[in-house]
Amino acid sequence: MRRFSLTRRQFLSTTAFAGALGALGSTVPLRGAFGAAALNVRFDGELDSIDPGYNVGGSPDNDVLWCINPALVHFAYTDGKLTWRQTAYVDNVGQTDPTHIDFTLKPGFQWTNGFGELTAEDVAYSYDRMKTSEWKGFFEAFEKVDVKDKYSGTIVLNQPFAPFMTATLASGTGIILSQKATESVGGKFTTDMPATCGPYLYDWKQAQYVRFKRNPEWTGAQPYFDDINALFVTEDEAAALAYEAGELECTKITSNAYARYLKELPPDSKITVAGALQYMWMGMNTEHPKLQDIRVRQAIQHAIDVESIIQGAYSGTAEHSYGIVCPGLPGKRNESTFSYDPEKASELLSAAGVSGLELELKTLNQQERVLAAQIIQANLADVGITVTVLPLDDGPFWDMGQESKGDTWKDLQIWIMRYGAGADPYEPFQWFKRDQVGIWNWERWSDDEFEDLYLKGIAETDVDKRSDIYIRMQEIMEDTGAYVWLTHEPEVFVHRDTLHADFAPSGEQQLLYFKNV
Repeated sequence: MRRFSLTRRQFLSTTAFAGALGALGSTVPLRGAFGAAALNVRFDGELDSIDPGYNVGGSPDNDVLWCINPALVHFAYTDGKLTWRQTAYVDNVGQTDPTHIDFTLKPGFQWTNGFGELTAEDVAYSYDRMKTSEWKGFFEAFEKVDVKDKYSGTIVLNQPFAPFMTATLASGTGIILSQKATESVGGKFTTDMPATCGPYLYDWKQAQYVRFKRNPEWTGAQPYFDDINALFVTEDEAAALAYEAGELECTKITSNAYARYLKELPPDSKITVAGALQYMWMGMNTEHPKLQDIRVRQAIQHAIDVESIIQGAYSGTAEHSYGIVCPGLPGKRNESTFSYDPEKASELLSAAGVSGLELELKTLNQQERVLAAQIIQANLADVGITVTVLPLDDGPFWDMGQESKGDTWKDLQIWIMRYGAGADPYEPFQWFKRDQVGIWNWERWSDDEFEDLYLKGIAETDVDKRSDIYIRMQEIMEDTGAYVWLTHEPEVFVHRDTLHADFAPSGEQQLLYFKNV
């Protein structure tokens, strides 16, 4: 039986967490202990950019954005089903017909740094900007915003698209910016937003924390906590220890901790599974000289034992993936055209005339990813491929396939990747389109049928027909030989049982709605 007897002093002796706590200083409460003024939570990755059009997305970017900037709607659940809720910024918002969404902002919300009041023009500017951003795929159905007056307008879609409220507006892509402030810094920014308009102000220190404090100019409904300290804890085991030592009220946990906590939870705790809307794969650069022959890529597909990865790296808690459509969504596949077959892999390598192949496998430096990489390394060694595993921190990892970030994409060979998705199956496909080559399509292929089906999938309203479209699109991806599907990781959090914790379906923390109960 596991004993939860780690003291605060014992825990603070670990280096993984002490720096973040020390940097907060003595002027901020270190604990949000159940009804106190502050809440301590974990961010498991570095803050990359909070420009909603030009960031990696997911956590922590969206967690921060929802605290400091406007949106028309946020994620919600009704009877266990995903829906949306009207935010504090609006008097009303709703769909009047399949292609029109009316909204009216509440007056009086002020942008910081003297940039004036939040208006419907800011809404129009923000969504128009997204149409040409890195996240433009979320706005395929968006046509324009017809501004009626200072506070109201109508979002016009170019075709019916039922998930627009949840897939686009409730996610990080629905964040509203100040037009004046954004244009004053040249139209883009990274971690220093030129103006915010939310219940919290923020400051942050790289590798240590993002700190939220109440915005004195905020005129809307107040969130529960005066202060929220989001501490960067990238080491998964350190996060679990921090929670057990009482230094965090909520943290995401690994599959190993999840399996352990299923047997015995820490006292006064609760587990919440935020969802399994993530898809993980091992990708291959089809343009790299070592991988240009499709037979080599197909050999690698057959050489990897995914079940051993699920058991060895995820303690059996992750679902086997057969594509990029996540569980519960139309188009989810239950099988693929290749399977673990080392003999077949060896035959393909021989047919390609390849021997003594050496590859670099890059992955985020996270426990489960590194374990998965080591299992892949062993699998490929069995068929004569020597693999060097290269764990990377967030910044270098997310830059390595983007042409705009330098030349590292030219040397990229194979990597373990995980993207998050939303509640509609069209979302993940946008990253693998032709116009994403050199941005997020690191496998660097394109296909005319895939491009055509992408548009048909958005326009189609019949669930069964949409499912067929998305299954075919995954078949096209698989046939490139550039993908080994791995898992749909669950996003699992442990938190105090007196804390109402609120999560997006892809695992971000909607901190505005956290409260003690």
